[in-house]
Amino acid sequence: MPTSQQRRACEFRLLRYVPDAVRNEYVHIGVMLREEGSPHLEVRFTRDWRRVRCLDPDADTSLLESMETELRRRLSSDPDPGFMRILEESLSLGVQMTEAKAYLAESIPAGLEELMRLYVDPPPREKLPRLSGRAAIQARMRTEFEHAGVWDLLRKRISAAAYTRPGDPLRIDLGYRPNGLIRMFHAVSLEPGLEMAKVLAFSASPLRAGIERVEKAELELTAIIEPAARLGATDEEPERLALYRFGVETMEEHQIRVLTTSDLGRVAETARRELRV
Repeated sequence: MPTSQQRRACEFRLLRYVPDAVRNEYVHIGVMLREEGSPHLEVRFTRDWRRVRCLDPDADTSLLESMETELRRRLSSDPDPGFMRILEESLSLGVQMTEAKAYLAESIPAGLEELMRLYVDPPPREKLPRLSGRAAIQARMRTEFEHAGVWDLLRKRISAAAYTRPGDPLRIDLGYRPNGLIRMFHAVSLEPGLEMAKVLAFSASPLRAGIERVEKAELELTAIIEPAARLGATDEEPERLALYRFGVETMEEHQIRVLTTSDLGRVAETARRELRV
């Protein structure tokens, strides 16, 4: 193990999610780390939002995820000496930042891993509810796109209202534009029922027309769902299978491409090639 002389003198801050400032209950969600004397700041957020959901079932974890991307973007374009200003502008009211603390790191990547393990990620034995529904699909989407190295290049939480009409609450999870085509991906869980599938099907046509009008581009809209077997939609459960197929067919009838989480590796690899990473 490296001695203290071999380690780098750094400072770190923790990011915590505080849904109620009065009660002041919080969950650590991320780490910021930089070497002393360096303007370059590394940021990493958790990939496991179960602790956040236990504290606040209504937490918008997609917004928290997009905050990490925004922080990285802002810091890469304007890295210190005004990094504190960038952080203050980027952080929402529900996220707080701790005071800086000294830390000796073997390397910046190793330091991030250690700090995440110490302060943010749940211990292996900690019992937390299993991710399910849309949250599970979104987590798998992020994992695959990150593995392909394109996560930070994707648009997140794309407002449908920008293309349809004011007041449209729909936000598409992810998207990018290779040439004259816009690809969008949305997690649609069929576990709780068919409502999500129907909402996306209802929204597809005006969204497509709006993108053609505003972006002068075609839309390829993809719904990412669970594999049928994971929901027990098999020949042995004909009622569940019929509902599952109805959800898929409803979306396909509205020109929505339907893939399962098992296809995400291939989808992410396509994005990597098209974005030339």
